This record gives sequence, C-alpha cells and structure tokens, in this order.
Amino acid sequence: MEVIHTIGRRKTSVARIFISEGKGAMTVNKKDYTEYFPTPTLQYKVVQPFALTGTEGNYDVKVTVVGGGTNGQAEAVRLAISRALCQINEENRETLKPEGLLTRDPRMVERKKFGQKKARKKFQFSKR
Repeated sequence: MEVIHTIGRRKTSVARIFISEGKGAMTVNKKDYTEYFPTPTLQYKVVQPFALTGTEGNYDVKVTVVGGGTNGQAEAVRLAISRALCQINEENRETLKPEGLLTRDPRMVERKKFGQKKARKKFQFSKR
C-alpha cells in the first residue's frame, strides 16, 4: 500500500494527513498524538474512525495541523482520517457515514460588524 494523503477542515483548522500501513504510530506535528492532544476526549475524537472501523494499530499516521484551537484541530484530524479510511476500503463508508464523520462541519465564526461591539452584540443604546 502506498501513502495516502487527505485533508480535513473544521472552523479555521486544516489537517493534512499521510496514512500508510504500519504498527499504529500516530504523530501530530512531530509529537505523539497523546502528547499533542492531552485530554482523553480529544484523543478519543482522533482515534474514533479507527475504533468504529476496527482498524486500530493497522496504520501509521503522520499529521500536520495548523490554525484554530485544540478541539477544532482534533475534529479536522478526525475528518481527514475518515476520508483516508474510505479511500483505503470503500466498505468503511457504511460505518462512518451514519456517525457523521464524513461530513465537513460548515459552521464558522461570524464576523464582527462595524458600529457593533461583536458580531451580534450592540453598544448600549441611550434614548436621551
């Protein structure tokens, strides 16, 4: 099997992954994924596609992720891994699609408008 390259995005985070057959090593920005994503919730999000398809420990994953916060980055990595697993085996699509792991979440931060405090919050109004 050759190296498969996919991209996942979430909010302003962009994750590029390179997946190949191996012993299950996962590095994120040249660190182990448990070191890069310290909380168990984020670690679960990253390995969720492998857990659902039953392929834990079958692939080596090298991830470069930029932008956003830790949660957005973890979800971007999850989307990229899910897309790669579908490229490897089309049957994985049947298990990942109902869980919503192949859907790009389009929600972004709304921009701040001029004459306002934030995107929707206004300055205090005084009638007199």
